Amino acid sequence: MKFALFSLVMNIPNAVTGQMLTTQQKFQNIVQQAMLAEQLGFDAYGIGERHGPPFLSASPPVLLTAIAARTNAIRLLTTVTVLSVLDPVRVAEDYATLDHLSGGRFEMIIGKGNDPRHYPLFGITEEEQWDSLAERYALLKRLWSEEQVTWAGKYRPPLNEVTVLPKPYQPQIPVWHGSASSPLSTELAARYGEPIFSSNSFHPMAKYKALIDHYRVRLEHYGHDPSQAIVGAGAGSLYLADTREEAIERYRPYYNAFHSTDSAKHNQSPFTSLEDNLANGPILVGSPDSVVEKILKYHEAYGHQVLSISVDGLTETEQREQIERFAKEVAPILRKEIPSTVWSRPPVQGVVQAPSLSPSPSPSSSKAGSESVLRV
Repeated sequence: MKFALFSLVMNIPNAVTGQMLTTQQKFQNIVQQAMLAEQLGFDAYGIGERHGPPFLSASPPVLLTAIAARTNAIRLLTTVTVLSVLDPVRVAEDYATLDHLSGGRFEMIIGKGNDPRHYPLFGITEEEQWDSLAERYALLKRLWSEEQVTWAGKYRPPLNEVTVLPKPYQPQIPVWHGSASSPLSTELAARYGEPIFSSNSFHPMAKYKALIDHYRVRLEHYGHDPSQAIVGAGAGSLYLADTREEAIERYRPYYNAFHSTDSAKHNQSPFTSLEDNLANGPILVGSPDSVVEKILKYHEAYGHQVLSISVDGLTETEQREQIERFAKEVAPILRKEIPSTVWSRPPVQGVVQAPSLSPSPSPSSSKAGSESVLRV
């Protein structure tokens, strides 16, 4: 199994200390977090996209470019790019530029997003989100691969013999399809024969498994081999301690704070408590052994090769503690237990030597970085 650390750049008062970082401090925290993830052997670092409080992640390509300049090998993801509301011309330009500046380490996860506040900001209705996503993605693929593109559609003005520059540094930027709530996203991924990344954050396993199973069925329909399907999955939040009881006690204030935000209320979690989520949901809170056991249980259902985790909202000391403990006590076991064909070779080219963060000694498990051959 491979591992991605990601952030939605959520900035709220800390549930334990009451302190809140300034915007500048939060951005610096994210860059430092990504640097630490690289040094500890994570395979990828991701930035989500949100357009409203409490998130500061409105411009993932800008933030990922800052991270690219401070790292050398770790892959850079969008988790996700809300392509349903964005201009494909702008997306093509921004992310091809990032691909060059990162030396070919960029991979995109596209989706319609799960926060309805962005639709009125960008001039579409929530009902249009799926059609908009499909149309914009088809255009984006052409803009990255063709010259003199002539195109007409519903969600942006027509193009007449347009060549968008720069073209990506990689021969083809790998694209994953975010999957959270509808078979329309898995249908789009299957049509193109591209991998999916299950949100796996807010609901019981059965909901996400049904979408992943649908993806495999539809891959076969479109002439792709479902046995070669590539799936990634999230895991909700992470909190490790020596015992399950200690982890629950330490994490409970954070859980309560996260679930009182407007964005969390929109997701309408079916879980009635932290204990309910632990028993029936994807959250990873407990001892290292119990977290490994839970991840293996979800892998049996999903067959995913990549796992993403987040430490959003914790104090900076706890962020470091959790990232280090996961890298040392959880990741090495899962790397051995679960084979992964994803990122099996280095990225195209590293370009910047990352400065030392001097973290605690990193695990002896595999180093970050590898080529993304993601087509099924």
